[in-house]
Amino acid sequence: MTAKSIDREAPVQGALVIHPDREGRGSSREPDARLEEAVGLAQALDLEVREALVVPLRKLTPATLFGKGKVEEIADLVRQAEVDVAVVDDALSPVQQRNLEKAWQCKVIDRTGLILEIFARRARTREGRLQVELARLTYERSRLVRTWTHLERQRGGFGVMGGPGETQIETDRRLIAEKIGKLKRELVEVRRTRTLQRSARRRVPYPTVALVGYTNAGKSTLFNRLTQAEVVAEDMLFATLDPTIRNLKLPDGRPAILSDTVGFISDLPHELVEAFRATLEEVREADVILHVRDIASPESAAQAGDVREVLVRLGVEMDERRIVEVWNKADLLADEARETVEGDARRAHPPAVLVSATTGEGCEALLRTISGLVDEAPPIDVYAPAGEGAAIAWLYRHGRVIERNDGKDGSVRLAVSLTPQAMGQFEQLFPQAEVRPH
Repeated sequence: MTAKSIDREAPVQGALVIHPDREGRGSSREPDARLEEAVGLAQALDLEVREALVVPLRKLTPATLFGKGKVEEIADLVRQAEVDVAVVDDALSPVQQRNLEKAWQCKVIDRTGLILEIFARRARTREGRLQVELARLTYERSRLVRTWTHLERQRGGFGVMGGPGETQIETDRRLIAEKIGKLKRELVEVRRTRTLQRSARRRVPYPTVALVGYTNAGKSTLFNRLTQAEVVAEDMLFATLDPTIRNLKLPDGRPAILSDTVGFISDLPHELVEAFRATLEEVREADVILHVRDIASPESAAQAGDVREVLVRLGVEMDERRIVEVWNKADLLADEARETVEGDARRAHPPAVLVSATTGEGCEALLRTISGLVDEAPPIDVYAPAGEGAAIAWLYRHGRVIERNDGKDGSVRLAVSLTPQAMGQFEQLFPQAEVRPH
C-alpha cells in the first residue's frame, strides 16, 4: 500500500476490529460470524487483535460512517487498548478513512484494503504479484487525497493557481496511471503464456477439474489428499493464493488435471475479481467444478451463496451437471448432526459428496463421482489390427477401457469410453484403427 499501509517491518501491531451491522442490509449471515471472519482476516495479516466489536448502524454518516458519539467512544477504546490499526469490516470512502484516522489517531484500513494487503503478502508467482499490484493501484488511485494530507492545505501563486499540494497529487495520479498501464501490458504477456499452456493441455485430452470454495473450507487439504501433493494447507484465511495444478488419478486409472484456486470470500473486492479473472479462467474452462464447503460451519449455506455469487460474476455457467458440492470436514460433525447432514447430502440435487480431507473419508466416492461426470460419452468399439500397440496404449491412457477381447491373429477389440475431444484426436492419430458403435 502507500503512505497509510500497515508497516510490515514494525513489531507486532495491536488491532481493533469493527464490524458495522447495517440495518436493512439483507445479509443472511449473523453479525457475530461476520466479525469473527474479520478477526480472522486481521490475524492473517499478523495483527494482534486486542478488541473486536459489532457496531449497529441505523443510518450512515457520510463523513465518518459512524455517528459522532460512536466515533468518540471508539477513540477512547483505541487509546485504552493502545491500538495501532483499526480495521473496519466495510467499504470506506477515502474521506471517511481520512476522517477516522484523524479522530482515532491510528491507521484505519477497510475490508478491501485488508484483503488487498493479505493478497500482496501471499502472492508468490509473477502473475499473482502482478495481479495483486494492479488491484492495489486501482484501489489506491481513488485515495490519493489521503496519501497527501500533509500538502492539501498548501497554496501558492496568485488567484486560483494550485499550490504544491495539488501539483503533487496530480503527479502521483499520473505515476499511478502509468504503472497501471505498464502492469496491464505485462499481464497481457503473462496471460498469453497461460492461454498457450491451457491450449497445450486441451491437445492432451485429459479432463480438467477445478476446486472452488470459501476461503478456509479445506480446498488445499483436499487437493493434497487427492493428488498426494504438498501444497500449503493451514487453518488460515487465504493460505493459498496462487493457482496450483497437479495430475489426478481417477479410479479406472485414467488421469485428469486438478487445479486449486484462491478461496472466495463475501464482498470480495471488485478490483480483485477483475485482476484475478484470467487466473480464475481455470474454473470457467474446467470440465468439472468441485465446490468445497465447510459443512461443519454454521455459516456453510451463506458461504456457499457467496461462492456462487462470485462464480456468476466470473461468467461461470452454473450447470449442475458439472458442479459437484463437496461437503468437507465431516470429521468435525457430532454424531446427531452427521446423520442429518448425510440425509441432506443424499437429498441434494444433484447429491452432494460428504468427505473429510483430513482423514480421507469419502474421497474414493468423490473420485468415482468425478469419473462418472467426465466419462458421460457412451462407449465405442475399437478394432486395432495386430501391431497397433501404440493405439491400444493411447486408449488406456486417455479413455476408460470397459472391455477387451484379444484375437488369435494379434488384433484387439476394445470397448472404450472417450470424450468427443479424445475421440477426434484418436481418429487423427490412428486412422488404421476401426471404430464402431458399441
